[in-house]
Amino acid sequence: MSSANTDVKKIVKETYGKAAVQAQSGKRSCCGPSISSCCAEDMITKDLYSFDETSSLPEEAVLASLGCGNPTALAELRPGETVLDLGSGGGIDVLLSAKRVGSEGKAYGLDMTDEMLLLARENQKKSGVTNVEFLKGEIEKIPLPDNSVDVIISNCVINLSGDKDSVLREGFRVLKPGGRFAVSDIVVLGDVPAEIRKSVELWAGCVAGALHQDEYRAKLVDAGFEQVDVEPTRIYTGKDIRNLLAGIKFDAGSIVSQVDGKFASAFIRARKPSCCSTGLKR
Repeated sequence: MSSANTDVKKIVKETYGKAAVQAQSGKRSCCGPSISSCCAEDMITKDLYSFDETSSLPEEAVLASLGCGNPTALAELRPGETVLDLGSGGGIDVLLSAKRVGSEGKAYGLDMTDEMLLLARENQKKSGVTNVEFLKGEIEKIPLPDNSVDVIISNCVINLSGDKDSVLREGFRVLKPGGRFAVSDIVVLGDVPAEIRKSVELWAGCVAGALHQDEYRAKLVDAGFEQVDVEPTRIYTGKDIRNLLAGIKFDAGSIVSQVDGKFASAFIRARKPSCCSTGLKR
């Protein structure tokens, strides 16, 4: 692993660990390098779930949510399916998925942060959901067998990885033939100033690690997926992401106009071919 990837992983782990502790104390977090001082109008995490969804969950699961979409609602989960959430955090999407797949199905959550895993397991107990298992590990090396899950979901996590090719190859590996990849993530829609790309702190704020939508598509195809689709669901203005740039070591105000409309939340779909049981395309 490169030193840059190591630095990114350390920052992400520390940042999301702090978010878990905040949720346990009843405080909301949001995307951004100053994650401990959430803005009430954070456009990335705002209004992603319906009241019917959140009202049945522990408050701490909702407070710890740092996603950019609602993959459980868009993935068309079916009773009896096995679902894996990459970077499951406080467990909100795992718990929602478990309800959608029912008692005959199962929902796995994978996270590398001890504080988030502890919080997620506490939320599982509070919710009374039994068809759930939270695993410790990294999304670049999924601790599940080949061809073992029907659906992979993820909520604004893959962009945080310094090795997205490994994430996508691993996702392909653990999916059953015909399995579905259905994640929410941040994507880039145009050219972005180099200052943002170089700022490692922003990797923990859902921005700097984002792929261009065309590159995301290409990486999924290279990993073996077919029926790839990237659908922007919320395009951010320069004003929307101004708060994400607070505290970064350059003049955020001078580049806000340059990032206007360049970042978006997107729902990303793909499918593992029915003929393939390995990471090799046929």
